[in-house]
Amino acid sequence: MMYSNLQKIKALLDDRVALYNRPAFIPNDPVSIPHRFSKKQDIEISGFFAAILAWGQRKTIINNCLKLMDLMDNAPHDFVLHHQDHDLRRFLGFKHRTFNDTDLLYLLHFFQQYYRQHDSLETAFVGEGHIYRTQKERLVHFHHLVFSLEEAPQRTRKHIATPARKSACKRLNMYLRWMVRKDSNGVDFGLWNTMQMADLICPCDVHVERVARRLCLITRKGMDWETAEELTAHLRDFDPNDPVKYDYALFGLGIEEKF
Repeated sequence: MMYSNLQKIKALLDDRVALYNRPAFIPNDPVSIPHRFSKKQDIEISGFFAAILAWGQRKTIINNCLKLMDLMDNAPHDFVLHHQDHDLRRFLGFKHRTFNDTDLLYLLHFFQQYYRQHDSLETAFVGEGHIYRTQKERLVHFHHLVFSLEEAPQRTRKHIATPARKSACKRLNMYLRWMVRKDSNGVDFGLWNTMQMADLICPCDVHVERVARRLCLITRKGMDWETAEELTAHLRDFDPNDPVKYDYALFGLGIEEKF
């Protein structure tokens, strides 16, 4: 792209970041689910499920997440730590698209095992001693860890993406944006400190991809991990310290403005 075009694109995206990265964005987005909580672990757990279920119509996503939080007595960390086998019957029949009670019950089991040993889900990504340094390594490690338990169902693996399968990992990258990104606007939480905002990879759904291609920020065919990295590299040209803030602009242009 020519320099003048880059400047025009940056100006457009900066304008839309200012428009969409503000509290008014929250109520109609899945990020509204973790915003119902103040305890760090409640935000982590509710945010994880809100991100994993974030495909389809936003209203349906939010309604099903609210139902799920209600089933956890609106105290997800306490429920994860202390639930007994008989408490799990209430989740039978839960379904969001292809995500069902088998997937949910396994993830609740994983979280119980995990949170009995760790204070924060951040360690599940960066590893003990923070040994995983790139986002690709962190997401691959997270996938391996989640499915390290002997009883892990094969079917549930499709719901937790990994770059090892070349996935763009849209939902997990969105979750990491929520947990890591820090600013004064109040949408993202900025709870985690080991990962840096500069490390994050832009979440790429069909709307973000369409807008990014129109702006020539993506040249690769198809949407996979390398395409997400390509987009993020271009966004770092606009802001090397906080490239994924432009997720707001690309998503807003795609969803709200049909750009």
